[in-house]
Formats: sequence, structure tokens, C-alpha cells
Amino acid sequence: MPDDEFRKAVADVRPLKAARRAHAPKPPAPPIPVQTLRDERAALVESIERPVTPEEALETGEELVYLREGLARMVLRRLRRGHWVVQAELDLHGLNRHEASAMVAEFLKEAAQRGRRCVRIVHGKGHGSKNREPVLKAKLRGWLTPRDEVLAFCQAPPHAGGGGALLVLLKSR
Repeated sequence: MPDDEFRKAVADVRPLKAARRAHAPKPPAPPIPVQTLRDERAALVESIERPVTPEEALETGEELVYLREGLARMVLRRLRRGHWVVQAELDLHGLNRHEASAMVAEFLKEAAQRGRRCVRIVHGKGHGSKNREPVLKAKLRGWLTPRDEVLAFCQAPPHAGGGGALLVLLKSR
């Protein structure tokens, strides 16, 4: 009979009088910044899907980057990450700009004919040139961007030449 013992123990208990207190209402939930969320989402989608213009690519300074208009940025991202295997390579060390231009044109033509998808062009870092500036690196942008078979190019990763080489993505057959 534990219930009886409890009732005896609390028999003389009386409820407390209600205190005269005002209860503060709970603060309203903060507003949801719907437009800010929409803007952030739109900026994220644009940064992922919008193609890179050559002007935007040059913002980093010395890195050569190009993506043909109409292609998704993911193509350039995949090229940088080594998605395509390098199938041919051209080394321009020791060539002057005229020889290098002719070699690049012939190399790209042959690579396209053979169905190569990704190639590397080693242009060097310019340590052996006048004023120790990479002359051929600066020229490559003008040689590659107008070529129909070139879809994209970017600086090679450090283990593949870094700032002294380019990975070039060519059209598939």
C-alpha cells in the first residue's frame, strides 16, 4: 500500500497561490532571407556551369587557361585533374618563336588526325631566354585559341611540367 503512505505524507499540502508575474512572449523566429538564399544558389550554379572566358582565366596572373565558348566549366576542371590521359607530347625547348609556331601547328594537326584527345605541350619557363621570361608561353595563347580542334587548355600539374607545360584538350572524332 505505497499509495496510502504517500497520501498521508502529502495530506496537508495546499496549492501555492498564483504569482503575479507577466510571462514574456517567446521572441519571434528570425526571418528567412529567401532572396539571399536564391542569390547564393544562383551564384553557385553559375560558377559551376558557366564557361570561363579568357579574361576571367587570366585573373590568376601567369597561368594559361582557355575554354571554348559553349563548353561547361566541368571540362576544364576535368582537364586540370587529369581526367584524360596525355596521348602525345611536344617539347619546344630550344626553339625560337617561328620554329615553335610551325611545330605546334604540325603537332596539333597530326594529333587531331590520329584521334588524340589530350596532349601536352612543354614550352618551358623561360629561364634560358632573354630577360628570363617565358616567350613561348605567352605566344601559345595566340597560337592555340583560334585553332578549331582545340577545346580547352590549362597549365599542367606540377608532376607533368607545372608552369612550363600545357595540357590541351582536342576535339574527338
